[in-house]
This record gives sequence, C-alpha cells and structure tokens, in this order.
Amino acid sequence: MLRGKLTVGRLYKDNRQKLKLELMTSDAGFEREIPEGEVHRPGLALAGFLEPFTYGRVQILGNTEIRYLNSLEPEQRRESLERVLQFEIPCIIVTESNDPPRELIKIATRRYISIFRTSYDSTLLQHLLSDYLQQVFAPQVTVHGTLVDVYGIGLLLSGKSGIGKSEIALDLIERGHRLVADDLVIITKKAEEILMGEARDISEHLLEIRGLGLIDIRQIFGIRAVRIHKRIEVEVQLVEFDPTANYDRTGLDEQNTSILGVEIPQVVLPINPGKNITVIAETIAMNQLLKVHGHHTPQEFNKRLMQKMQRQEREHLRRLKTRDFLDKDFE
Repeated sequence: MLRGKLTVGRLYKDNRQKLKLELMTSDAGFEREIPEGEVHRPGLALAGFLEPFTYGRVQILGNTEIRYLNSLEPEQRRESLERVLQFEIPCIIVTESNDPPRELIKIATRRYISIFRTSYDSTLLQHLLSDYLQQVFAPQVTVHGTLVDVYGIGLLLSGKSGIGKSEIALDLIERGHRLVADDLVIITKKAEEILMGEARDISEHLLEIRGLGLIDIRQIFGIRAVRIHKRIEVEVQLVEFDPTANYDRTGLDEQNTSILGVEIPQVVLPINPGKNITVIAETIAMNQLLKVHGHHTPQEFNKRLMQKMQRQEREHLRRLKTRDFLDKDFE
C-alpha cells in the first residue's frame, strides 16, 4: 500500500477492479486530492441542509439519493446539484448501477469532479472503500530494529546499531521462525490497539549481517522463512550487560512501551558473552502466548508465595497460642 497524498486518480487505479468502478465523466478531476479517510452520503445536503456537509470526503449516492433527485422537477434538481457541487468535492460514486441524472454529469464535468458508478450496493461499497481508506490514512512511523515472527508472536528487536539484532534474527530463522523486516521497520496503527510492521519494498526479505553483507532470506531459506507483515506484540530491547544495573528478575514489574499511542509489553534484555539470546527470544514469545491464554507465571508464583506466607503466619499464631497456654500452667 503506497503512502502519501491520495488523489482521485490513485483511488481509481487502486480500486478499479476491486470496487468495479466505471468512470462516467472524463479523467479531468483525477488530480483532485482526497483529504479525509471517511466516506459520506450527502442526502441532507441535496435536500438543502448544508451545515453538517463534510464535502472533503468521497461522496456516495445510493438508491435513496438517486430516487430523491429523480423525484424533483428538472429545475429543482439542477438547483440542488448546483448547491452541493459548488464545494470542492473529491469525487462521487453512484451505487447499484443507478444511472446518474444528466444534470449531475453536466455540472460535475464543468466542475472537474469525477463520477464513478459501481454495481455494488451502498453498504458493501462503504465497507470495502472504508477499509482501503483506513489503510492509506492510518498513522505510521518508521523505527530502527528487526521484526521477527516467533511462534506466531511478533517480536520487535530494538537496540543500538551493531548490538546483534540481525544476527539473532538469522539464528531464529535457522530454527524455523520467520523474518518480517530488518534494519528499518515500518509500523502502521490499525484500528485502535493493533500495530502492524512491515519492511520497505526495496529491502523486503533482506537481512544485513556485518562482515557478510546483505543476504536474501527467501532465496536461502525458502518462502517459509519470510512473511510480508506481522502484528507487533512485544518489544525486546537489547542492551549491553551492566553489572551495576538492576534488571527485572521476577517479571512482576512489567514494563510497557508506547508506539503510535499503543501500549505493548517491553522486555529489556541484557547481552553478555555466553548468553543464548535466541532461546531467550523464543521463551519470550512462548511466555507472551501463555499470557494471552491467561497464564501469568510471575503473578501465579506471587500468589503461591503469599498463600504460603499466610499459612506460615497461621501456624506461627497457633504455636504462640499453645505456648501461652503452657506458660500459664502453674501446676
């Protein structure tokens, strides 16, 4: 999915087959920009109520709008369309193979507004078109890191340059896991709480190993070793081991990081010689799977520990009570 400015021409090119679009005017309006990622049905605007008219969106004319226009006298219909089409509307899509009124074609042509027709009904068109627009207008950021699919969990390996992210990814791939992106990861926010990561087109399936250079993972390991995009569920931040630092040892104090306003778990992983980071990365993924299924090991351990402490406290109180009874036995 290309990013950047969305024009009517690009919308038509990307969706001509998918949405079964038929161009009813010339392509003179193809350079118009679509500034908003929503669609609109201008029923109220056609009736003369223009205050809430969101004209910057793709306009959809369904059965209701077409029947209303056809019910008007020719002069009323022309006035209604002139009133609506005075705004900078990107384009209009007429649904269910309806024939757009001649006045609509004439005014739209004069105003360089493209009109398309589709056989889809309005509900289906809105669903398909909204899905496309959400992808184009979704918030996006590019981060330095490596994204790997490990047991179905998207692990984003981050850390300073040269710390070994690509080498860990290569080891994971050799063990049967899948590369998504290396060096630069393009992250797109889908819906409210979903982050999807992918590689740049130019570096898709490529991995950079210092001293060796670029290698094509798909060519070397096969199609099973790569995927186009993956949901990011955990960030694994690789840091050099610092003996004076206080690293988490129980997992009770979970850390999170925010990307595009979405909170995901973050594991700070110190690296030192002899440490098998690959196996630890696999364990992080499996541990996340357990959490998804409701099993949180540190919390369960803490619960067992608290229960044991409570039992010991009760036993201690029982012994004190017995001792107190014996101490008061003066016989």
